[in-house]
Amino acid sequence: MTLKVGDKAPAFKLIDTDKKEVSLEDYKGKNLIVHFFPAAFTGVCTTQLCTVRDAISMYQNDSCDVVAISVDLPFTLGKFKELQNLNFTLLSDFNKEASNAYGAIYENWILGLKGVSKRSAFVIDGEGVIQYAEVLESAGDLPNFAAINETLAKLK
Repeated sequence: MTLKVGDKAPAFKLIDTDKKEVSLEDYKGKNLIVHFFPAAFTGVCTTQLCTVRDAISMYQNDSCDVVAISVDLPFTLGKFKELQNLNFTLLSDFNKEASNAYGAIYENWILGLKGVSKRSAFVIDGEGVIQYAEVLESAGDLPNFAAINETLAKLK
């Protein structure tokens, strides 16, 4: 399934690094940037999330928030968040439900690993409608941060 601009964002309920449940509904009324990434502690994933960290003042405000989702355990994500000083919510999609719902999952990744989140970015408006959708086939590519920023600018 491929999600596109104008589609209703699939609901999710996932566990954060504090072992609390977080859902899409928690962000109702705010724009939300959702980043999916394959695996904590890997090179391009670290670059992706540190890019978000370094630009967080542009993203995190009264009208916007950011979450990043992978199939890593919450404990792994917690250590990754701590070591990289990430200043936004990381969510564990260990059961792969959100990754599947967003069409952001590799059936076969590297080394024969199956069911890993594809690097992806979505901007969801306060009504739960997708305003930007990018699912990358190559785990070596980064999301188009300029396009994400342009989308957010239009939503202000």
